[in-house]
Amino acid sequence: MICREMLMSSLPLASAHPPRVAVVIPCYKVTRHILGVIEAIGPEVSAIYCVDDACPESSADLIERQNTDPRVKVVRRAANGGVGAAVLSGYAQAVADGMDVIVKIDGDGQMDPLLLPHFVNPILRGEADYTKGNRFWDLTQIRQMPWIRRVGNLGLSFLAKASTGYWDTFDPTNGYTAIHARVAERLPVDAISKRYFFETDVLFRLNTMRAVVADVPMDARYGDEESNLSIGKVLGEFAVKHLRNLLKRITYNYYLRDLSIASFELVAAIILLVGGATYGGWHWWQAATHDLPSPVGTVVLPAIALVSGLQFLLAFIGYDIAAVPRRALHGSLVPLR
Repeated sequence: MICREMLMSSLPLASAHPPRVAVVIPCYKVTRHILGVIEAIGPEVSAIYCVDDACPESSADLIERQNTDPRVKVVRRAANGGVGAAVLSGYAQAVADGMDVIVKIDGDGQMDPLLLPHFVNPILRGEADYTKGNRFWDLTQIRQMPWIRRVGNLGLSFLAKASTGYWDTFDPTNGYTAIHARVAERLPVDAISKRYFFETDVLFRLNTMRAVVADVPMDARYGDEESNLSIGKVLGEFAVKHLRNLLKRITYNYYLRDLSIASFELVAAIILLVGGATYGGWHWWQAATHDLPSPVGTVVLPAIALVSGLQFLLAFIGYDIAAVPRRALHGSLVPLR
């Protein structure tokens, strides 16, 4: 049986009290599953925050009426703000109550509460500031995932690696996460996307803080829940936000916060690739328009520029991959309140 002793054994010796672990559960149209999810949460958890995000099914009323677990606290939001707004409301309450680690699970029964210590322990051991689930670690289990989610998550994972800077993580839209409270209270609440891009946007914000993120292997688990996410509706929005975060991250990390060899490699890559493509494309168009052979120089020069630019770009990407944060941040942070 997984219990509080397992978590206490992972607590750094300098800590004066047992780890206070909180669970945040966004509640929106999950009345069929929420009571079962609460019941499955083990005794290692000190507090459970059920956040009613203006649920049309009155999740808060149901929980207050039928729940018997004394650890449960209901947080009511006056207006629906999306899963991100609900999670951040839960984070704020957990931080105010003095929690150490905050785990976020969904209320639809997809996430097994028995896995919770696997998310919490790396943080308590000082190995990570934030942990998240990865449903792609076991290839035999991936077959359980609906194919549309499988393809969508694979594509979004590659985009997220570039935009967040966490090249060694996968499954960025996985909502089973844990975060140290000292890190959670420093998240820029007003700037984070509040709806379906929330998990990926949090990763981007964590990278700008230089927080350590670790993947936790877990199995895909699907039942009779209904997803509110439409891939077609969010595809364009996600692409724009990924590009925005990529540009912001590169600007923050390579030109505002620091200036490294990679900063110059990227500039050289852009100049050579854009210059080579523009010069070569212009002369090719001129030659094709006038039905004339292209001079050797107008072929060789852009080719050299493009190859050199590609080499500089690959060198920059290699540097960026190696620059993933490795030292946990929360040990050096003090509470803000």
